[in-house]
Amino acid sequence: MANSNNETVLQLNLPGVKKLKSGKVRELFDLGEQLLFGFTNELERRNLELELFELGEGDKILIGATDRISAFDVIMPTGIPHKGHVLVALSEFWFEKTAHIIPNHLLTCDFARFPTALRTYRPLLAGRSMIVRKCEPLPVECVVRGYLAGSGWKEYNQSQSVCGIKLPAGLVESSELPEPIFTPATKEQSGHDINISFEQSATILGEPLAVRVRDASLAIYKWAREFARERGIIIADTKFEFGTLPNGDVILIDEVLTPDSSRFWPADDYKPGRGQASFDKQFVRDYLETLEWNKTPPGPVLPPVVVAKTSAKYLEAYERLTGKKL
Repeated sequence: MANSNNETVLQLNLPGVKKLKSGKVRELFDLGEQLLFGFTNELERRNLELELFELGEGDKILIGATDRISAFDVIMPTGIPHKGHVLVALSEFWFEKTAHIIPNHLLTCDFARFPTALRTYRPLLAGRSMIVRKCEPLPVECVVRGYLAGSGWKEYNQSQSVCGIKLPAGLVESSELPEPIFTPATKEQSGHDINISFEQSATILGEPLAVRVRDASLAIYKWAREFARERGIIIADTKFEFGTLPNGDVILIDEVLTPDSSRFWPADDYKPGRGQASFDKQFVRDYLETLEWNKTPPGPVLPPVVVAKTSAKYLEAYERLTGKKL
């Protein structure tokens, strides 16, 4: 469903293609047997099987990014123009840039390579979707923090530590940490994820797997942080997700290093001791804080000026990091 007032896509529904999951922003669709069963013509079915096989071995999933935006765990009724395109394009950019560190699930974002059966959905999917390898997601989110912000700053104030990691005294809000730290979290079906220690993540995943994703998370963050700094953006913290393939290989999945999964701060405005301007939903949060709204559904309609400023920030993040216009 498109919102013609601000040219946004708020829903992705593909008749004939099984929807696996609907998240706050993204929709996941099965491109396996369910799609093939829709074909009674044997030649068309074989052609589709060949098209899918040419993308790579194994089962595949289509991930589409809508223009929905959430704040305080509530999805707003107003979309943000270009948001879905930015999330997919930035993820594609970073998947390619970090493939030397760890493989990922991306097969293609090029709509010209999508199966013929999906071509009728071009207006909905082109530029805002990707085909990926199907895998088993790990039940732990892998968070890396290079600066003290958000829940990490709150926890530091109480215990001078974050997720069991003791930090130096005297740090202030937005301080750069001596070294980036790995602070995993559980995946909650509703509400905020819960921060846990590395030891707790090892209990959930098993120590070898926990070490693997911790080391990969830190390596990706450190590499990306230096890359972004040269382009005027501080990646304060970020969240990664990993999955396992049937053969046991661990791969990077979901989205990566986007304004939705990371805190991006403008480097030229950075000043420790206060909150920072950001390239995400800051304008939305700031506006909502001015309302007499109890932060439960339904969310309020966002005014055009908030929508426009938020869209511009997403686009600016993409353009600064990639050096290209979307």
